[in-house]
Amino acid sequence: MRTRVLLIAAAAIVVAALIGLSVADGLLIDLLWFTSLGYRQVFTITLLAQVAIFLSVWLVAFAAIAVSGLVAIRLSHDRERLHVVRRSDQVTEVNLPELIRSLGDRVPWKLIVVGLAALLAVFAAQGEAASWDVYLKAFNGVPFGLKEPAFGRDIGFYIFQLPFWQELRDLFLMILVLTAAVTAAIYWARGEIDFRVSPPHIGRACAAHGSLLLGVFFLQRAVSYWLARFELTLHSNGVVFGFRYVDQVLWKPGLWVLVALAVAAAAISAANVRERGLRLPVAAAVVVFAPSIIMSLLQPVIERLWVKPDELRVEEPYLRRNIESTRRAYQLDGVDVKPFTGNGRLTPVTLEQDSPTIRNIRLWDPRPLMATYQQLQEIRLYYAFQDIDIDRYWLDNNETEVMLAARELNVDLLPQNAQTWVNRHLKFTHGFGLVMNPVNAKDQEGLPVLYIKDIPPKSSVGIDVARPGIYYGTLPDNYVVVKAQTPEFDYPQGNDNVFDYYKSDAGVPVSGLWRRLLFSYYYRDVNLLVTENILPGSRIMFRRNISDRVARLAPFLNQDHDPYLVVHDGGLYWMMDTYTVSDHYPNSQRNTLGINYIRNSVKVVLNAYTGETDFYVAKPEDPLIRTWQRIYPGMFKPLSEMPADLRLHIRYPEDFFLIQAETYATYHMVDPAVFYNREDLWAFPKENYSDETTLMQPYYVIMRLPGEQNAEYILMLPMVPQGRDNMIAWMAARCDGNDYGHLFEFAFSKDKLFYGPYQIQARINQNPEISQQLSLWNQMGSKVILGNLLVIPVEDSLLYVEPLYIRASNGQLPELKRVLASYSDRTVMGDNLELTLAALFQGQQGVAPPTVAKTGPTSVPENQIAAAQAAETNANHAGKTPAALTSAPGHYIRALQALRAGDWTEFGAEMQKLGAALGQPGAKR
Repeated sequence: MRTRVLLIAAAAIVVAALIGLSVADGLLIDLLWFTSLGYRQVFTITLLAQVAIFLSVWLVAFAAIAVSGLVAIRLSHDRERLHVVRRSDQVTEVNLPELIRSLGDRVPWKLIVVGLAALLAVFAAQGEAASWDVYLKAFNGVPFGLKEPAFGRDIGFYIFQLPFWQELRDLFLMILVLTAAVTAAIYWARGEIDFRVSPPHIGRACAAHGSLLLGVFFLQRAVSYWLARFELTLHSNGVVFGFRYVDQVLWKPGLWVLVALAVAAAAISAANVRERGLRLPVAAAVVVFAPSIIMSLLQPVIERLWVKPDELRVEEPYLRRNIESTRRAYQLDGVDVKPFTGNGRLTPVTLEQDSPTIRNIRLWDPRPLMATYQQLQEIRLYYAFQDIDIDRYWLDNNETEVMLAARELNVDLLPQNAQTWVNRHLKFTHGFGLVMNPVNAKDQEGLPVLYIKDIPPKSSVGIDVARPGIYYGTLPDNYVVVKAQTPEFDYPQGNDNVFDYYKSDAGVPVSGLWRRLLFSYYYRDVNLLVTENILPGSRIMFRRNISDRVARLAPFLNQDHDPYLVVHDGGLYWMMDTYTVSDHYPNSQRNTLGINYIRNSVKVVLNAYTGETDFYVAKPEDPLIRTWQRIYPGMFKPLSEMPADLRLHIRYPEDFFLIQAETYATYHMVDPAVFYNREDLWAFPKENYSDETTLMQPYYVIMRLPGEQNAEYILMLPMVPQGRDNMIAWMAARCDGNDYGHLFEFAFSKDKLFYGPYQIQARINQNPEISQQLSLWNQMGSKVILGNLLVIPVEDSLLYVEPLYIRASNGQLPELKRVLASYSDRTVMGDNLELTLAALFQGQQGVAPPTVAKTGPTSVPENQIAAAQAAETNANHAGKTPAALTSAPGHYIRALQALRAGDWTEFGAEMQKLGAALGQPGAKR
């Protein structure tokens, strides 16, 4: 027996040691990682908060469970007898304590209770430690300086303190339930509770103890009712989100009554400790729950008799409060509303005046461009483009919109026989460079004009990429060891490869026995321990996925889905937008993500070569980010400290704009009557994209806003009425300089029809010439891809532009072949934007005839026309050719001329005549 006990004890020690080692190993790895990035204080503060919360909660839970259990042991007796049924015809009466003692000399009741209390307390403490941010915000919260009118509390109370009190309320209930469960189990095991007799037997000591616990439960209910008053600002009945009329007249006073009744019920339960009967506990439950049920039944009566007959008038002040709070919480209270009458008239002159807008119309879309990048610029199979980013650069003194993508390295794409540990972790360590093209240009083959391309990166516009290595990016994390004995693959060069060594001190030192042991155990990878490639100066890089990196450094910040690459000072940097959010802003409507407050408070800059990560505060007035600055002093930098060149690339984030636009679709209605009737609900417009109907996404453009002097970089999105396709407004967010973050709504005139994107695409499909050409291309072994339709406001008019790509049915290289444009009642298609716009305004006064495109498949060489004219002359001189065949060269010449001019109607007519001429009897010799 002693040997068996020793073996069990040894096994338990080993298991505990392994668990402890895993926890300690993770903590040491985190400490080294945070220290290497200069954020050791962040790690220390977070860890101390978690430990303090864990120990505090554990002590409270342990004390409550253990004390209650030990009291139950002291008060219970072993005289009660239990009945154990052995067979249907035989009942054996067994004394439970004697049965337990037969298993050993003595049942260690106190030890069992203490051990069980310690174990259960761990579960309670572990859950609370995971909510460390709730505790830190509660103790460091910054006031909003604005009071919620229903209860006169600062909004900071709802954001910071209310979640903390709710956490304590739930913790109180959990500990109480665990305590009651352990206590009841002890009384049952020691015979004080017996459910085998009728009625069930409950000993007097058990009844007294249970009454005391019941009184504590009613105190918990009193706290819950007190908190429920403030939670009235955070619920909805479908008409008003937040505090409403029935809350004012029923629940606001009623919950105070329930608080008082719950305290009274606690006193009644405590009084039952002496009486030890059922009468007082039942009375206490009736005192609390009967009024609560009555109030719940009264609510629909009040709503039906007082609210519904005159709901708008009754709820108007609460609707107004809901509208104001929601607009403030989503930063919509500063939207600048301007009229857009649509009475302007586009001409070549107005287009020339808005040349920066026209010059930067985006003709390339991310999806076809991604396929083109992959085919032309991945170079080797292990390189990968993950995402297309849109940004702007100053080139030749002009703000130019570009699209770019990082060339990252994906070791999972290496051939199977090359998937060795050395290749994955020592040799193939980083991506290399990027690809960049303007949004509006194509070459003669319909491919993008690349400003930056190839390996090493070559730039045709003077953008220097002196440090192209990408050690940190968007691919899944794969740790690498740099400055090792094995040289790193840098980039391919013809049939050979160029190798190099890492030239920075980033990463965590990995040399030395204890560090190699630590990382080997952490990654469960013995190679880190036994390899001879690790040298005294070697460093390990891990958590290289930038989203995971930022999430570990600042888990309290929500991330935008689209980090973007920036070329700065010869290096590559990732810029990421992050948000402070809450779901406790009073009277503010929660969105589909469950939040009702958001600010784009922090811009993150991450060096793609070193992994250095900086947090810049872009919204210093936000109380949430000010709170986190209190918690983590020194973690955040003011935006003014960001390098000036990087600040030029700050943009309004798309996710934030989408959330705001989704909310504004309802909350642009500030009149309570209009809002109540939902008279002017908006929605995102639909569009066809590559044979799929999707909701239009916001897009970045360089344009001159109506009424402004200069072109600027903005994010915009058209809006349509709910259930309709015509446009009702468009929203814009400024991205440049001091005007950053300024939101506009350009409201359309209600007495005029403005075509929406879906309607314009329908008109394109209904155009006979365009539809015929699209059908022809689709039948010739090609696939037509219609890109995103862009709505471009120019002065007080709307210009619609849509690119058209053609891809071989068995190929993956889309080419930009045509540009479609629509204005007023005209829709045209041309080889490029210049020819398309010329055709769109053909016939207007002052319009020059369309010039021949210098590139593109519709540019017909002069020798073809000359050859056709010579053939026609020879045929006429010969006089022996049938008349129908003699006319064929003329039709062919005129078809080529129409093709050069972009006149698709004339081209189609002449080709039909040509076909008829060649198909007549007698045409064959």
